[in-house]
Amino acid sequence: MTNLVLTRAALGRETTVARSAALAVAGSLLIALCAKIQVPMWPVPVTMQTFAVLLIGLAYGSRLGTATVALYLAQGAVGLPVFAAGGGIAYLAGPTAGYLLGYLPAVALVGWLAERGWSRPAGTVFLAMLLGSAVIYLCGAGWLSVLVGPEKAVTLGVVPFLLGDVVKAALAAALLPVAWRLLSRF
Repeated sequence: MTNLVLTRAALGRETTVARSAALAVAGSLLIALCAKIQVPMWPVPVTMQTFAVLLIGLAYGSRLGTATVALYLAQGAVGLPVFAAGGGIAYLAGPTAGYLLGYLPAVALVGWLAERGWSRPAGTVFLAMLLGSAVIYLCGAGWLSVLVGPEKAVTLGVVPFLLGDVVKAALAAALLPVAWRLLSRF
């Protein structure tokens, strides 16, 4: 049976603890870097943070992807400036807490889908990215609605970001099949 997760296909099915740790650190750094990248869009600029989170799920699978995102959140919680606007435990209790914590079930879902072959065809990559984004929105808007009410949570915390997430899903759908093709050549 062909390996369905990109990193396992590239590095071998049996991954050592050291290799997994290195991948988790590299992935957490990628998320931190992407959190700082702002793409000007209408009606609000978007960061590439969720793109990196969900892409890691598709490339790493559910367990390593979840561990990577947990490491990223821990880095932010202890004060490293890995989030879009800094770091510290306050981010995990403030208005963005639900979105940040929503990364964990989202990466787990997307990683689980990757383990079932969803990281190869462009259509399933696109759909997996949208499903992961929906999980993040559910968690984020759910928490935000406690602070500002459900209508404002959707108006301010979901609607402005929908177009950006569709673009990110399309970008992932273009990149991952290419990565698989390149891997098959080597």
